[in-house]
Amino acid sequence: MPVHRPVITRRRRSSTRLGITGTLLAALSLLLALPGAAQAADVPARGEAHMGMGVAEHDGVGSLPPTNGIAATQTEGVDVSSHQGNVAWSTLWNSGVRWAYTKATEGTSYTNPYFAQQYNGAYNVGMVRGAYHFATPDGSGGAAQANYFVDHGGGWSKDGKTLPGALDIEWNPYGAACFGKTQSGMVTWIRDFLNQYKARTGRNAVIYTATSWWTQCTGNYSGFAANNPLWIARYASTVGTLPAGWGYQTMWQYTSTGPTVGDHNKFNGALDRVVALANG
Repeated sequence: MPVHRPVITRRRRSSTRLGITGTLLAALSLLLALPGAAQAADVPARGEAHMGMGVAEHDGVGSLPPTNGIAATQTEGVDVSSHQGNVAWSTLWNSGVRWAYTKATEGTSYTNPYFAQQYNGAYNVGMVRGAYHFATPDGSGGAAQANYFVDHGGGWSKDGKTLPGALDIEWNPYGAACFGKTQSGMVTWIRDFLNQYKARTGRNAVIYTATSWWTQCTGNYSGFAANNPLWIARYASTVGTLPAGWGYQTMWQYTSTGPTVGDHNKFNGALDRVVALANG
C-alpha cells in the first residue's frame, strides 16, 4: 500500500522561515539588552577619546565654582579636540578665555584632523596655547607615545605663547579603567612618557588626571609632583582632594558644559603666571 506523505506547501515553508527569523531576532534583541552588550555598544572608536570624557560618569557633577573675588587670581582656559570641529576662537577670546590646550594625538596612530585650526587659531587671537596627548597605555610604551606626540604637534618653543605638552591620563574609554596595567606598571609607563618628553623638548610635561583615577590606577603615587604641573579634573565647586604629593593644582578642569566649547578650565594664577609656565 502506498504511503501518503504530507505535502509541504510554499506557504508552510514561508511561515516556517518567518517563525525562525522572528525567533532569531527576538534572541538578538534579548542579547543586546544585556548590560555587557549595551556597554560594548557605547565603546567609542579608537581616536575618539578626549580630555575628561570619564569624569562625569565616575566622579559625578556638582555645582560650578564661585565667580566672586577670583577673577584676579584665576585665568580662564579651554581644552578642545576633534569633537569641537572648527572652534570660534574670537568668541572665546571676547568672553575672557586666555589660554587653550588642543588634543594633538592618541596612542601612536591618531592625529586630530582639526589640530591646525584649533592650535593655530588659539594662537592667532592672542591666547597662550598648548597641545595634549590622550594616553593609551595598553597599546604601546610610554616613550613611543611621547615621541609620536612630539612629532605630531606636541613640541615646545620658548615664544611666550606655547605651553608645555600635557599628558592626559585617565579612565580608559575602550575597556578596563587602568588599561590592564598594575599600579606599578602604570607608574612605569607614565615615567617613561614623561622622561622621553623632557628628553625631546627640555620641558616637564603637565599631567592631567582625576584624583580617583590616580588613586585607583597608580596607587596614589606621589613621585611626579616635584617636577610635573598638575591639571586636575573635577566638576564641582572646589578641586577637592588632590593626588598625593601635589600641594596645589596648576590648572583645574571644572566643567564640560561651559559656553562655546564645553570644557572650561581655571589656571591657578593671573595671566602672567600662564606666560611664566609657557616660558619655562
